[in-house]
Amino acid sequence: MSKPIYEQMDKKRLSRILARASKADLAVLSAEIQKTHTPLIVKEPGKTLTMIKMREPVKQSLFYLGEVIVCEAIVELDGEKGAAVLMGDDTEKVLDMAIIDAAINKGVFDGMDMLQQLEKEQESLIQRENALHLKTMVNFESIDKEAPHDLNALKKA
Repeated sequence: MSKPIYEQMDKKRLSRILARASKADLAVLSAEIQKTHTPLIVKEPGKTLTMIKMREPVKQSLFYLGEVIVCEAIVELDGEKGAAVLMGDDTEKVLDMAIIDAAINKGVFDGMDMLQQLEKEQESLIQRENALHLKTMVNFESIDKEAPHDLNALKKA
């Protein structure tokens, strides 16, 4: 017997989908959960600062790029906790994200089809944006081939 779909989705993927989703979509999912369950707010949505950790590409060493403002919230749904952290200061969205996380942790979330649809739409949008960026990329190899390699010839011209 295969695992339910909510057990197949890892937290990193879930967080990515929820963070990219619109506030309205998350409000709809959260409202559906709240029709049958009452979330208890353990930690009110609030703003805080966190350090952004980056990996330097040459030596692969970690360093802190700087601080960024984030919102975080923790809720409990029938004894199961859910948490969310979101860059920015959208307290309503982070609360909805935490409620959805708690419902998934509890195994009572019925909106996985909508999450997968949101993920497909998000990936499609990212691919379209990447395609637009690729059109503007400069191929330095072709520029280098056209440039004269003899600097003396350039001075004489």
